[in-house]
Amino acid sequence: MMIKTARISALPLFLALGLIGFAPAPAAAVDREHQQLEADIRMLQEQAQQLQALLNGLGDALKAVNSRLDDQAALERKAFADGKVQMDSLSGDLRIVREKVDETNVRLSSLTQEMEAIRTSIPQPGAMPPATGTTSDGSQPPPGAAAAPLPPPTPGQSPQQLYSQAYADYSVGQYSLAIQGFQAFLNYYPKNDQADDVQLMIGDCYFQDAKYADASTAYARVISNYPGTNAVQMAYYKRGIALQQLGKVDEARQSWEAVVKDSPDSDGARLAKQRLLENKPAAR
Repeated sequence: MMIKTARISALPLFLALGLIGFAPAPAAAVDREHQQLEADIRMLQEQAQQLQALLNGLGDALKAVNSRLDDQAALERKAFADGKVQMDSLSGDLRIVREKVDETNVRLSSLTQEMEAIRTSIPQPGAMPPATGTTSDGSQPPPGAAAAPLPPPTPGQSPQQLYSQAYADYSVGQYSLAIQGFQAFLNYYPKNDQADDVQLMIGDCYFQDAKYADASTAYARVISNYPGTNAVQMAYYKRGIALQQLGKVDEARQSWEAVVKDSPDSDGARLAKQRLLENKPAAR
């Protein structure tokens, strides 16, 4: 019994000694884990520093790229501005050239007309001056009667000058002189671009001089001799007025209806429509 009791009493002592022997083991494990964590933290810190350095490098690279892009954009804007300036300059130069060409064409046309005027104003040996188709007072000659000749234009007188002189006579009421001038224009320059307007002016001279039959005939010549020109529409309208003055209302209406039908959008047609409304045929 004593031996058993001694064994039981020694057991706690052994357990205590065993605990003391095993106590340093957990402390060493904890220390190693702590060291491993410190190593991992240092590694993460180094990686973070490397990433930060990489980010800083990328930021600098982006700044450099943005700077180059800005420089390139500035160069392109400058090049575009310079190109626009050059284009504007070229456009201005082209406009000036076109104006010079147009001015030259006008001068050439004027010189051509003046040369033609000089050529036609020089009488050929033995040639008779052309007849005008009017008498000395500007009226139509009787059937079978010879037309009174007109002197040729003044040497060097252009068609425009001849027209202006005749129109000046018309403006001051010298209708007979104006008719002679306009008729001389047609005799010497029958293919001039103003020929249709000149024939229309002859009709106006007769109309203003109250010679409505001659006016109607002159307007009819515009229609027959110059088809397709701008003067035709107004000739229809004015011929109708001359016929109305002669009491030929039905014929006048036919002239107005013709221009309304052929050229409904012309000035002559608009005026003719008004005349047609004012001269409606009497209801039966």
